Amino acid sequence: MLETSARLLRLLSLLQSRRDWTGADLADRLDVTPRTIRKDMDRLRELGYPVEARPGVDGGYRLGTGGALPPLLLDDDEAVAVAVGLRTAASGSVLGIEETSLRALTKLQQILPSRLRHRVSAFQHALPVPMRGPRVSPDTLTAVAAACRDHERLRFDYRTHSGSAARRAVEPYRLVNHNQRWYLLAWDLDRADWRTFRVDRMDPRTPTGPRFTPRALPPDREIAAYVERGVGEATWRFRARVIVHAPATHVRARIPIPIDVEELGENRCAFTPGSDHAEMLALYLGLLDADFEIVDSPELVTALRTLIGRYQRAVEGAP
Repeated sequence: MLETSARLLRLLSLLQSRRDWTGADLADRLDVTPRTIRKDMDRLRELGYPVEARPGVDGGYRLGTGGALPPLLLDDDEAVAVAVGLRTAASGSVLGIEETSLRALTKLQQILPSRLRHRVSAFQHALPVPMRGPRVSPDTLTAVAAACRDHERLRFDYRTHSGSAARRAVEPYRLVNHNQRWYLLAWDLDRADWRTFRVDRMDPRTPTGPRFTPRALPPDREIAAYVERGVGEATWRFRARVIVHAPATHVRARIPIPIDVEELGENRCAFTPGSDHAEMLALYLGLLDADFEIVDSPELVTALRTLIGRYQRAVEGAP
């Protein structure tokens, strides 16, 4: 009886880890026969878990949605991650779930083993930063996350930075939180290229599209850098090509965000910074601590001349 109970718990954990399983895969994982898997599925249904079965050669099992919320099985790291996530959500990162997150966190902490409560309590010393960016509807965030998890095409209405509306169809891959905003990294089907979308500007359409075969993804660190770079490029209203008389490593070290720098020689490189205003870009270039040239950008040249005049007048008026 103990062996059967332990197997049911392991089976439930597998069903919660991904959407679809074949009977053969589950039998192989648990080292039992497919007939035992079928019996265990019936036992889970008797306990109130909505297990769905699909017949046929490609059939299998999935944990569906039911009228009651059955208990979740979390390992130690997952339980800590949920507790920390609830604490973060309570600070207001998602619209309208602060109080709900606090209630859920209280319930979770009551049942955590002492070893895990000690790990979670370490995050109490982290000061939450009030949410200043645009908030995202929980329904939208959940729909996008589910499409990423299940590898289903996503259709949505999108408001661009300029305010225009467009309808997009993508293969969603990863949600990224950057500078208090949620972004979706996805393969744009119409443009046949990777794109980054602000989730607060998305209005998902239902139902989601067919499932797709996931493309190869780079490591998480490279994904974060791509999203960060794409975010900057998408929001800049003004860009200019700049040649810097310094090594590329010097420029990368002076710019606070990841940028693409083209090496032109031992002590010469080029990059294309951006900003909403030419005047602001002129100020940033002063932080390079190196000589530079402006390539075909009269707006930036004008901004630099204005800045030079302002600084010159400040120097002349100084005692």
